[in-house]
Amino acid sequence: MNIGNLLKVALNALKRNKMRSFLTMLGIIIGVASVITMLAIGQGSKKSIQDQIASMGSNMLFVMPSNMRMGGVQQGSSSSQRLTVNDVTAIKTGCEAVIAVSPEVRGSGQAVYGNSNWPTTMYGGNEEYLEIKSWKIVSGRNMTDSEAKGSAKVCLIGRTVADELFGEGIDPTGETIRFKNVPFRVIGLLGEKGQNSFGQDQDDVVIAPYTTVQKRILAQTHIQSIQMSARSAEESALAQEQVEEVLRVSHRLRENENNDF
Repeated sequence: MNIGNLLKVALNALKRNKMRSFLTMLGIIIGVASVITMLAIGQGSKKSIQDQIASMGSNMLFVMPSNMRMGGVQQGSSSSQRLTVNDVTAIKTGCEAVIAVSPEVRGSGQAVYGNSNWPTTMYGGNEEYLEIKSWKIVSGRNMTDSEAKGSAKVCLIGRTVADELFGEGIDPTGETIRFKNVPFRVIGLLGEKGQNSFGQDQDDVVIAPYTTVQKRILAQTHIQSIQMSARSAEESALAQEQVEEVLRVSHRLRENENNDF
């Protein structure tokens, strides 16, 4: 039997069993459509998660102090004073796989402009902080190295803070706000990031030089964490090893001692 006859037999069978043929086709169509839909949903979710992670920082690593014990009582990591600016310098000079590093300090308070006020968090970093956190500036400029080290009273603010203090869509660059009664001149407006994977508003933020936050907001000399970017995703593990080695030397830890970070 040739191909032409086979096609005729198949078509005649389909004509005689129209309902069965229709139901079979419908099942195939629904099955294929379901598979395609599930794959599209999976790829979309994967892309959404990747975008949220990328918005938090590029190849980002961070160092936190370990829990502190006093008199047999766990004090938690927030009370630890083990991390200092000297550690940041050691990482910058001793870790080739790290391309950007910044100290980080933070404190909550009320931002005030005229008759408007808004509860927010002020983060302190250096001139590389925005690069590490993948923040873009849509108006104004970044802080300079001299401002970061010299306790300059300047800041950059997120879109949420700008909208609450100045009004929706207004550029606040050049204005002066107060945070815990300390005046800060707004030198830049950050691009919008939206919420992160934990539901936190990433635009509800004020960023200032770490030395200013240390001295004028927190009255402390230590830093709360160290933020950094690895040269690439592939070198993240190498960067982690280098940072651990450098910090153990910086903290003068013996071979039998555990990391204090």
